[in-house]
Amino acid sequence: MNIQSSNPSAASAAPPPAPFGARGPLRVGLVQESADADRGVNVERARQRIREAARQGAQLVCLQELFATPYFCQIEDATRFDLSEPLDGPTIRAIADVAQEESVVVVASVFERRAPGLHHNTAVVLGPEGQSLGIYRKMHIPDDPQYHEKFYFAPGDLGFTAIDTPYGPIASLVCWDQWYPEAARIAALRGARVLFYPTAIGWLPEDEEPHGAAQLSAWQTMQRSHAIANGVFVVAVNRVGVERSEAGQIRFWGHSFVADPHGVVLAEAGESEELLVVDCDLQKIDEARRGWPFLRDRRIDAYAGLTSRWLGDGAGGGGSGGGGAGGHG
Repeated sequence: MNIQSSNPSAASAAPPPAPFGARGPLRVGLVQESADADRGVNVERARQRIREAARQGAQLVCLQELFATPYFCQIEDATRFDLSEPLDGPTIRAIADVAQEESVVVVASVFERRAPGLHHNTAVVLGPEGQSLGIYRKMHIPDDPQYHEKFYFAPGDLGFTAIDTPYGPIASLVCWDQWYPEAARIAALRGARVLFYPTAIGWLPEDEEPHGAAQLSAWQTMQRSHAIANGVFVVAVNRVGVERSEAGQIRFWGHSFVADPHGVVLAEAGESEELLVVDCDLQKIDEARRGWPFLRDRRIDAYAGLTSRWLGDGAGGGGSGGGGAGGHG
């Protein structure tokens, strides 16, 4: 702010400064879709949803994980590397064009072909002029039944980054990353005000009835806890629908949602295709962190143990600052 007058009364009448890092309200769009076998159909559908979100006032739109294709990781098949593209490939160019047309920021998750034999699960943040504002390569790579991501993706090598946008810094972590409090914490410590999680999570048929409700609740609880512990907004964008492969099928459960820094769910989608447009009052970040000063009270001198794989057998050292098992109230 540039105050023109040197009159003390004029200066005293000026509004107070905005809370640290706040840029005013942010309207986000969450695109929850099913996947068609045709990449062109998926990309065009995403472009249309971005337009719809922008026309509802969204300033930043997030697509689901690997939005351009079905979830191909259900089986290990080397021919599926042909689905990958470089980050200046046709899929990102198509999304960049609509970001520029609508003057919005877009988070787009793609199968990145970095080099022959080297691929990543990558989120690209595109600016309102169609430019790349930054990328994030998925750090935690799962390997579960019908989630054979280690076959396809090398772990990210950029760390947990915050990417500056016209609306302040954000972070785009990806799916399996959402279970790790360390990832959310580092992104928040780098200044991210909103954590986006493009996601592809669902149930195998044998799991849905006995475990489905508990798994969905755990997924939501974990991400709401990131919002609370770090005083940030969390935006989780899942896909929906049944996708089949030779190995079986996954029913992606949807339920995309936005949580505020107190963990309150501001909006939640159902289990069908849906576009959510949600207002995030960034001043709540400052309010939450004043009331719950978790960042102030962190014992950064006592967390050395977090860099060890396991501490129960004495590996990684005990001693001062080791952060071993047990503690004090």
